[in-house]
Amino acid sequence: MGVLSLQVVYVARKAKDNAVSFFHFDSMDLCQPEPGDWNSYLQRFIDGRMLFGSWYDHVTGWWEKKQSHPEIHYMFFEDMVEDTGREIDKLSSFLGSNSKAAEKEHIRHLVQFDNMKKNDVTNYSSFVDMDFNISPFMRKGKVGDWKKHFTLAQNEQFDEDYKKKMKNTTLQFRTIV
Repeated sequence: MGVLSLQVVYVARKAKDNAVSFFHFDSMDLCQPEPGDWNSYLQRFIDGRMLFGSWYDHVTGWWEKKQSHPEIHYMFFEDMVEDTGREIDKLSSFLGSNSKAAEKEHIRHLVQFDNMKKNDVTNYSSFVDMDFNISPFMRKGKVGDWKKHFTLAQNEQFDEDYKKKMKNTTLQFRTIV
């Protein structure tokens, strides 16, 4: 009997957009504790006091693990938004898929945010544990939405903390998207 090969696809998103996304998710997910106001929520995110733990530990832990484990494919949300086709090509290569161009184009169409938002399978619209009157599960799918939520002081505090926590990793998120 052959050895089972496990492949992992990890998708990382920039910290600020991730914090905003999780705030809206935690607001509508009835299984989560009430997230409180944005200011206290952001402070908990910075401190790593989240249900999923520290964002920093999570993204850097998987980044470091992938360096020695070729069965881990690390992707960036921002890259998928920028060029979905390119990222599908990279993923197909990682998975050893020899999909035809037409199949990849079909996949690219299906995974576009607006199409996934309309799809009952991916938008979780049938989940009773989510209050869609507060926020849809798939809210915006945009890069840079954090700018509408962070105050100048929050942004400065976040940037200072980010530099400290990310200084010992080779993981780099793009600064301009």
